[in-house]
Amino acid sequence: MKRSLMFLLIALSPLVAQAADASDTQLIERAVRDYIESQHTTDPARMERGVDPQLAKRTYWQAADGTEFIMKTDFDTMVKVARTYNKDGTKFPAKPRVDIKILDVDQRVATVKLTADEWIDYMHLYKNQRSEWKIINVLWQYHDTARQVSKK
Repeated sequence: MKRSLMFLLIALSPLVAQAADASDTQLIERAVRDYIESQHTTDPARMERGVDPQLAKRTYWQAADGTEFIMKTDFDTMVKVARTYNKDGTKFPAKPRVDIKILDVDQRVATVKLTADEWIDYMHLYKNQRSEWKIINVLWQYHDTARQVSKK
């Protein structure tokens, strides 16, 4: 009897591991979708759900005088973006592009590439004690990097 139970546990262990991986994959994708779709639909609550309050979002940028600098965006700004950026409904196509590639997951950390209509985001996420996946870091650029220039 003990031998049969041991065999059953060993046989089922990969299935349990796969279920946990599938669950994490879904939760990681949800956090990334909350981030991007909150901007499509002006839903700041979704941004708050997907992004950690300590968010560090960065890109390289060119000032009007030609000097380059790192432009930083924080949690509060992203919540404001989710509330206001697409308020008139004209900032995105009717069916926006959202391509999510989970590049790596290791227990409580993950790296994801989000390709959207006009830009690419490389994201780091972590899983907190409540098993929620949160975006903590974002490095992004436009597909057309010539757009990353201040006009003033």
